[in-house]
Amino acid sequence: MNLRLAVLAGDGIGPEITQQSVKVLKAVAERFGHSFIFQEARVGGAAIDLFGNPLPESTLELCRNSDAILFGAIGQPKYDNDPEAKVRPEQGLLRLRKQLGLYANIRPVKIYKELLEYSPLKAERIAGTDIEIFRELTGGIYFGDKSLSSDGQTASDACSYTVGEIERVAHLAFKAARRRRKKLTLVDKANVLETSRLWRKTVKQLAVQYPEVLLDFLFVDNAAMQMILNPSQFDVILTENMFGDILSDEASIIGGSIGLLASASIGDKNALFEPIHGSYPQAAGKGIANPVASILSAAMLLDHFGLAEEAETLREAVQKSLEVGVCTRDISPADHFFSTERVGDFIELMVLEGSDTFNNENIQIGQATII
Repeated sequence: MNLRLAVLAGDGIGPEITQQSVKVLKAVAERFGHSFIFQEARVGGAAIDLFGNPLPESTLELCRNSDAILFGAIGQPKYDNDPEAKVRPEQGLLRLRKQLGLYANIRPVKIYKELLEYSPLKAERIAGTDIEIFRELTGGIYFGDKSLSSDGQTASDACSYTVGEIERVAHLAFKAARRRRKKLTLVDKANVLETSRLWRKTVKQLAVQYPEVLLDFLFVDNAAMQMILNPSQFDVILTENMFGDILSDEASIIGGSIGLLASASIGDKNALFEPIHGSYPQAAGKGIANPVASILSAAMLLDHFGLAEEAETLREAVQKSLEVGVCTRDISPADHFFSTERVGDFIELMVLEGSDTFNNENIQIGQATII
């Protein structure tokens, strides 16, 4: 398969972790006989610094003309810490989602048995957790009309949804549930919000098209509590933009590190793949950022194009790195961890040679010996 991929590394640790996912995708292409062409462009704070715009037209045009986008992270303290800043890095990502019609964000949350001890929750509480969160991405309060009174004393953010916006992401969630364990949970606040009542009515009407899927409902405050008390009860979660943003970040700590969670943002014509973590500027350039979320996002990219064997090979390589402890310090003992690049090197090697060829004889000094 020939794919043209836009690479938007962004800010902070974005370039470091994206470099690793590009590396492993090149390994996939080599092993399976594909041709992946990577073209880089600026976004976020890096783009503001150069162009005064978090999403330059040249970047947007590249994304439109690419088969998919591999995204890093955005955010810089000099903008984040300035409440008066009129142009912010995050505006670039929001505009990109809107311009490309990326209306569905998909975030898998899967617990690796090797990392149960790193979770702040009890192992028996989280064992077996395997969730897919479907978050509507281009509507709701993030994109509603915003206002600030002339005296600066009153502000408002409008939240609105149409039936069409709800239906298109709900269909994707129902189809995912049908492939998985056949349970879909709609998270809303229908006891208070009119938009949530529209979500609930619309999703109920769609449910008749998916009779094999069990549909249930939770208010968002209860869902946040249940995510901690018993996360393994969930299969597919469907929710609106802001609720999905909060819940998926909450879910990220179940497995012990936000550096493990990938995501896909899907539209009718375009798709973007990114780790859910932020730019972590304090770690930039130090080689301590976990590249696994970015690499697993690359696996979701492969899935998107029907390259199931390739995606599984990449996930098996990640699994092997966890099994033998080739990990960054967020999920490794303090006296034994590997750099961002070394983790990427190991996963690249497992993709090229196969994880069953690995001999961990030299693992303590960070060497992978293939026999």
